[in-house]
Amino acid sequence: MEIIIDIEADAPLFAQLIEQIKNAVLSDKISPGDPLPSIRQLANDLDLNNKTVAKAYRLLERDSVIRTKGYRGTFIHPDAKANSAIDLNDIVAEKLNKTIENLKSLGATDSEIRIAFANALNKDKN
Repeated sequence: MEIIIDIEADAPLFAQLIEQIKNAVLSDKISPGDPLPSIRQLANDLDLNNKTVAKAYRLLERDSVIRTKGYRGTFIHPDAKANSAIDLNDIVAEKLNKTIENLKSLGATDSEIRIAFANALNKDKN
């Protein structure tokens, strides 16, 4: 599997990495159980910051595309193919758009929606 990161692209570097790993799974270039390079190794190979690769790996693990087995390494999850077809960003955007449409139909202004959204996000931090 070859990963190519375009530093000039609009998409964040971690998102490019996620997309390429998911595409490799969907196209059978990598299979369940296959090992992935360590965060440090992949960061060195791609000339990226370790934190960028770590973020991509965290999100891929959250989505059950990869599985980390402590010091033994990181591997493609058994359900990776099915889980790679799911785009959580699209789901979130769709739900937010529907909610915003509903709020606007009730008469809420953009400003009221923004304030409520910010308050809801900050609620978990307090």
